[in-house]
Amino acid sequence: MSAAKVKIRGTLPGRFHSSGPGKLGAGDFARWYRRELLRAWDALDWAGFEAIAKAVTEAGDKGRQVFVMGNGGSAATASHMAVDFSKTAANPKKPLLRCLSLADNPSFITAVGNDLSFDEAFSRQMENLLNPKDVVLFISGSGNSKNLLSAARLARRRKAFSAAFLGFDGGSLKGLVDAAVVVPSDQYGVIEDVHLSLGHMLTFYLKQRA
Repeated sequence: MSAAKVKIRGTLPGRFHSSGPGKLGAGDFARWYRRELLRAWDALDWAGFEAIAKAVTEAGDKGRQVFVMGNGGSAATASHMAVDFSKTAANPKKPLLRCLSLADNPSFITAVGNDLSFDEAFSRQMENLLNPKDVVLFISGSGNSKNLLSAARLARRRKAFSAAFLGFDGGSLKGLVDAAVVVPSDQYGVIEDVHLSLGHMLTFYLKQRA
């Protein structure tokens, strides 16, 4: 069966799925993981990536903001991408990209979680900051985190461009964004590896533009 034909079921936050076939030695497990990673890469929708790259490029050229967010490991990826977009992607011939990770303000996030709801951890920040035509990039394995779904709905109401790097079957978030890249895997390590690499691809694409 080809990689593109593998059926991946959806999931919910907090549910653990495939870690591997089990009972493998370190070398055999590493080779299995590499095969899974290559299969996921071969099945990606590059049209979604190109649409996201175009939106981020236009945001930088026109002085719009880019907001990145995620939970857990995806929060760390969001932070990494925000640094890369803001610093590493700097091109002396282009305006600096105005990018912020909304996972990086623990005081605000815990205030909202304590006083309102963790479901509003990102959307409440966006209420203060988001303008029409800004770009919002969601990072999520399941695509079903309530705080990301809430933020995606706000992005739609504010007429921002919304995008997502997702896993499994894309979850509910896939249907709420303007462009998405879904990593068709149920192995979280594979999903998160590809997400971070996609961020690096965007970073160095921006940096190398003429």
